[in-house]
Amino acid sequence: MKRTVNVIILSLLFCSCHSQQHAPEKKITNTEFQFNSVSQSIKEKYALAIQPLYQQMLVSKGFSGSVLLAKDGEIVFEDYHGIYDTKTKENISSTTPFQIASISKTFTGMTILKLWEQGRISLDDSVQRFIPKFPYHNITIRELLSHQSGLPKYEHFMDGNKTETYYTKNKKGKTIKRTRTIKNIKAPVINGVITNDVMLQYMIDNKPLVQFAPNKMFNYCNTNFAILAIIVEKITKVSFPQFMKDSLFTPLGMKNTFVFSSTDIPNYVPSYNYKKAPYKLEKYDCIYGDKNVYSTVRDLLLWDKALYSGTFVKKSTVEMAAHPQTFERKKGHYYGLGWHLQITDNNVDTVIYHNGWWHGNNTVFTRLVSDTATLIILGNKFNKSIYKARQMINVFSTITSDSTDIEE
Repeated sequence: MKRTVNVIILSLLFCSCHSQQHAPEKKITNTEFQFNSVSQSIKEKYALAIQPLYQQMLVSKGFSGSVLLAKDGEIVFEDYHGIYDTKTKENISSTTPFQIASISKTFTGMTILKLWEQGRISLDDSVQRFIPKFPYHNITIRELLSHQSGLPKYEHFMDGNKTETYYTKNKKGKTIKRTRTIKNIKAPVINGVITNDVMLQYMIDNKPLVQFAPNKMFNYCNTNFAILAIIVEKITKVSFPQFMKDSLFTPLGMKNTFVFSSTDIPNYVPSYNYKKAPYKLEKYDCIYGDKNVYSTVRDLLLWDKALYSGTFVKKSTVEMAAHPQTFERKKGHYYGLGWHLQITDNNVDTVIYHNGWWHGNNTVFTRLVSDTATLIILGNKFNKSIYKARQMINVFSTITSDSTDIEE
């Protein structure tokens, strides 16, 4: 198995929870952004600090995938480790696109906010404005973006009888977890898969039970972002995969990024479980908006840089998306508009991130805003260690605080 470690030097070395409570306020600005330059000696220090952590946290744990760390938009460490396709024995490389799973939500969310900037949508619009037959009333775009809609999960309600977990409030007003068995009609499968349109029609025809009334609490739900993708299509009159390519991926130079849909089935390359057995294409693999963006670590770095510089949406819009909308169930963790947030008690250091999981794909996209640092990990073989490896991003704070030769 071939493994390449690229530490770019010189010019290339440099890259849940009540909505009614008040989350920490963040000042929203729209000042011009510029990356700081980073000295070569600091880049080398980053690489030396990251390498042993990478070996310990990922390589020694059977990692198969891509990893990249960047500081001020410059790559300081990257590696491609493992096999992309066990049939062809093709190795993973810098151009190997992986299913990034729920990191896809960051693209869907920011695209909705782009339409908001253009005045084509209001965050307080109801879903019915764009989908008149949508069977659930009083759900807004903002509530879809922040997982406060209360909609049921499509991977549950279209799968026949299902025992599901839901959250409610007891008599004392405390959020508690309960389970219930739902009797559902199985959704129709067309050519072996379910599309966004099939999912929507199933909801219209069967109106599966909601988990709670809108704007009451946070509950992470893929259905929200699958509906948002449909809304993008309704507004633009273009398929979601094509619109994302034309308006986002191509303008940002993301040459190896695309939205997987039913037209891509012949080119499907599986991910793998921890025993290296491939996941076959299954019925939910063609629903997009919540997942199904395929990308590379280098392309995601271009996305990261666009968010910092305001080249897709305004910097003030990015900051609005990173303003907490809801409390998650873990202290210090919130959800914004398409982003997870981790905010320290002093409300100074904010980690903006999104993880992902689908089949054998585990993914991490973490932005340490105070240090303008980024960690991206994409795996194609199921590996829980990928999430723990987020700790590698801490090297940026450590080296920055201990060093005096960073160029401002």
